[in-house]
Amino acid sequence: MKKLMCTCGVLMALFFAACQTETAREKTDDMGVIAETTVQSVIDQLTEKYGEGRKDMIQRGVSQTAALWKAEDGDATVFETFCLENYQGTDEARKSLFDKLSRNYELIWGHMNQMSLELNKPLHLNWGPIEPVDVMFGSYSPSAHLDDDFFGNKIAFLTILNFPFYKLEEKAELGPDWNRLDWAYARLGDVYNSRVPSHINQEAARISTESDNYISEYNIVMDKLVNNEGKALFPANLRLITHWGLRDEIKSNYALADGLEKQEMIYQVMQRIIAQDIPQVVINNAEVEWNPYTNEVLKDGQTIETTPEPDTRYQYLLNNFLAAKEADPYSPSYPTAIDRAFNAGLELTMEEVEALFIDLVGSPQAKAVGQLISQRLGRPLQPFDIWYDGFKSRSAISEEQLNNIVGSKYPNREAFEKDLPNILTKLGWSPQRAHYIASKVQVESSRGAGHAWGAQMREQKSYLRTRIGENGMDYKGYNIAVHEFGHNVEQTITLHDVDHFMMSGVPNTAFTETTAFLFQMRDLNLLGIDSGDPNADHLRALDNFWGSYEIMGVSLVDMAVWKWMYDNPQATAAQLKGKTIEIAIEVWNKYYAPVFGVEDSPILAIYSHMISYPLYLSAYPLGHLIEFQIEGQLKGKNMADEIDRMYTVGRLIPQEWMKLAVGAPISSRPILNAVEEALKHIQ
Repeated sequence: MKKLMCTCGVLMALFFAACQTETAREKTDDMGVIAETTVQSVIDQLTEKYGEGRKDMIQRGVSQTAALWKAEDGDATVFETFCLENYQGTDEARKSLFDKLSRNYELIWGHMNQMSLELNKPLHLNWGPIEPVDVMFGSYSPSAHLDDDFFGNKIAFLTILNFPFYKLEEKAELGPDWNRLDWAYARLGDVYNSRVPSHINQEAARISTESDNYISEYNIVMDKLVNNEGKALFPANLRLITHWGLRDEIKSNYALADGLEKQEMIYQVMQRIIAQDIPQVVINNAEVEWNPYTNEVLKDGQTIETTPEPDTRYQYLLNNFLAAKEADPYSPSYPTAIDRAFNAGLELTMEEVEALFIDLVGSPQAKAVGQLISQRLGRPLQPFDIWYDGFKSRSAISEEQLNNIVGSKYPNREAFEKDLPNILTKLGWSPQRAHYIASKVQVESSRGAGHAWGAQMREQKSYLRTRIGENGMDYKGYNIAVHEFGHNVEQTITLHDVDHFMMSGVPNTAFTETTAFLFQMRDLNLLGIDSGDPNADHLRALDNFWGSYEIMGVSLVDMAVWKWMYDNPQATAAQLKGKTIEIAIEVWNKYYAPVFGVEDSPILAIYSHMISYPLYLSAYPLGHLIEFQIEGQLKGKNMADEIDRMYTVGRLIPQEWMKLAVGAPISSRPILNAVEEALKHIQ
């Protein structure tokens, strides 16, 4: 997964007040106090000075500046003087201002990003017990007051006036005719799209950090799980983070003779977590034993009384919702966190995303692939088989063998970091280019499941975090590390090799997930393990499809839960828990029960992203779809050359990026067609 660490926060909605009264506009916290007559007068004066050809840009810039202007910023005379003196009416003057703003924003965002990185290290790295002071500093957002400061000294207004923003539909309409500098100007226009008070930003940062810490510390001590016969199934000292570790343990057990019993036990644990009837005392505690079937807890062989976790999981989800909702009044064009996450963040509407997902999860191919998996397993499907891992070549290799291979190759983080250039050369980069990219990445041992933290200025490195135990890296940690390295490579290319800093990055988080998936699916090849299977492409299509099928359902639940929270903003954590489970079951029964033959499973509600990364989940299935289309583009070509070509395009809107990269918009059709063909060959 990618932990998004942009110091300015996730870009919020683009703000434009289209309907204004003659005297004063609708006010949000005293915004929009400049009369329309004054606004029009300024527009007319600037148009007369610089010509009718610039009228549209002038009107956008002046109107958007006025929309965010408060009484504290000055009266109408101050506003008029500011606009007339600071509007850059020639191409040369505007380009000069753009260069200065770009340089300074890179410096500010970069150093604030570095501050956040350092302050969060006690939470993200395995430095020992987390103290309250660590959470306090980790919750601090260095950029929380940046907007307040820059509106106060009018740098924000200078930016808005000369680089107005365009809404998503406008970018889609005008973007094909823009040159690179036009796009860079538009991206600079995205920076100040709201005027959220600093205390709201700071509170959102605090809640986000606390939620992330809750998930990072949520481990199940697996060797303390016992079945109804009192037997422990898992090896000693195995702690698995939820949900990632539990999910990956289910995947790894398909290759084991006794794997089914373990998988069934993990599924039971997951259901307890979702229902929040998991005993509080068993979370991250090796001092007690727990039977997840009966929910009985034992200490020193004696049953003890316990209390369930008090809906903590859903309280964190609710806290994130309430924090996001506080920003709504300051983003009238995209007045909900849902709008901002999709229209301004992913730059795809929720309706587009839902349609893409439903096209796949509701396809006849899903039932056909489900039947194939059932045949390969020799049993009816169970709900946890949404994580079936048997289409990968590694499924024939035991977890123990893989752990031994990885552990001997990477006994510590230094060994993995040293090998980064070799990984890149194996993927097609030249030795010189590989060393250049690898030099921008630093590896660290993660407390949580792992993440990639990108740089925000070119003088900084990106960070790769994964779990590395005392005995070295195991396969799970390696698999995550390869995934995160894909993020780091994208982060490096799109920061250092894109022509304008304001165009650095990718269209949305799905595109960086795509790079991570491209790396991750080659993890065994990087170890020198090649299945030599002539059906490898067909198996890859089936694997991608099944992974997409699983995560799309989770994403549909995530979206539906947020819609419900907006409809029920006064809900309690207990009510949210009940509705989340209800939604998960509804989605399961509609799209999964017909394939699995099992109704009323809540399993789609287990994902930790719902709790600590609000509305992030859709990036994963989008990434799967994009990855499959890019894989088609890579056939017969050098992967490294194509990644360099595609990702140096930078941050266009998604569909424009895709047209340049692969010649077509994002679609589920390529993978569905590939699955149709694969089913003819794989039995």
